[in-house]
Amino acid sequence: MIRTPHCWYTDTAPLVEAYPPLEGEVEADVCIVGAGITGCVAALRLAQKGLSVRVLEAQGIGFGMSGRDGGQVMGTYAAAPMPGEGGLDPEVCRVLWELGHEAVSTTQALISEQGIDCDLVMNGHLRVGTKPRHAEALKALARQWEAAGLTGLEWLDRSAIEKALGSRAVGAAVRDPNAGHLNPLKYTLGLARAAAAKGVVFHENTPYLRHGTKKADHVVVTTPRGSVRARWLILAGHAFLAERGQAPAPTALPVNTFVVATEPLGEEKAKALIPGNEGVMDLAIAPHHFRRTPDHRLLFGGIATYARIDPFNMRYPLLEAMKGFFPSLPKDMRITHAWGGPVSVTRNRLPHFGRIERNVLFVQGFSGQSVALASQAGAMMAGVVTETESRFDVVARVPHKPFPMPDRLGAPTVLLGMARLWFQDIKADRDYKRAQRAAA
Repeated sequence: MIRTPHCWYTDTAPLVEAYPPLEGEVEADVCIVGAGITGCVAALRLAQKGLSVRVLEAQGIGFGMSGRDGGQVMGTYAAAPMPGEGGLDPEVCRVLWELGHEAVSTTQALISEQGIDCDLVMNGHLRVGTKPRHAEALKALARQWEAAGLTGLEWLDRSAIEKALGSRAVGAAVRDPNAGHLNPLKYTLGLARAAAAKGVVFHENTPYLRHGTKKADHVVVTTPRGSVRARWLILAGHAFLAERGQAPAPTALPVNTFVVATEPLGEEKAKALIPGNEGVMDLAIAPHHFRRTPDHRLLFGGIATYARIDPFNMRYPLLEAMKGFFPSLPKDMRITHAWGGPVSVTRNRLPHFGRIERNVLFVQGFSGQSVALASQAGAMMAGVVTETESRFDVVARVPHKPFPMPDRLGAPTVLLGMARLWFQDIKADRDYKRAQRAAA
């Protein structure tokens, strides 16, 4: 039984067991809210240490963006954390990059040790630019990555780009070899099966309502038809907690993004688009990301909006953007799947780790780059509980500005934020053209 909204992933993922909702009062060492990648990794690691774990999921396992995002596996952030920017101190930046480096290897290790079949391909990642000024922007980004310890980065010149992508729209690119892509729903379901095999108890259709601290340093988590009394609580609901006005802090907003899948193109045509089978992402305000699938489709995503829009209607702008990259795609090519969902976005586009109380942990705001970072976050929070991880409170020092009244002003805040970014992008284009004319 698949309970994730219909998308290409649900057509490829195996059937999974349905878990009953929570009924009555129960106890556990740890209660986790959210059965996405973060929650499932935390549950698995805690169960491996012998702790009893209950996972509460408002819908079904993998229902959120863990089960339907673009599937890009990267150790980088939506915004590069650099000392001095946004009040970041050097130690916090160092630990953020350290966790980013570990995130990819953590994801690979989980897949390997648990035997998860999730179509993992570690052929690297291409960050590409489509405007003349993007060349300098990409070089600056590559310098930041190298300063943070990323190794093996490759700058692609025009001839190398033509070999790496069947697209004339790309004028500059950097290749990160320490990255890849996978099927996120298969990965999430595989993590859940591994956790259940270790004794983790999942409760689907069991929304979190609230929690309170009781005597003896315990937390009681209330659901519609029961409660969990636990020593620790991990809130890993991300955008879906924010959508229900239950975000652990007013520092992240749910922003909807969309993905489409083409009909099968055939092996030869699909390989001609991305010969090296890397994941690809551009430098747009709301970045486009795309990759090949095992059945020779092109998955293409992007667009950011606070509005709830039928993914069916987003086929057209995404198809237009796709053909902007690949004009050689057949004119009669069909989009067979279109889906979307909310991602949790912070103002500085860095994840927000924190504690509500000593024994109540949360993370939110991966800002669209979540597969590997979510895996690392789950492992790290499990380490806090078992007292084997000391870096959580370091990254919790990242300064995060709150959104004003996110439950009421979320839509205008996102619209104003996007408008500001668009104007900045237009200004950067104009400034670049003036500089080029002055230099001529």
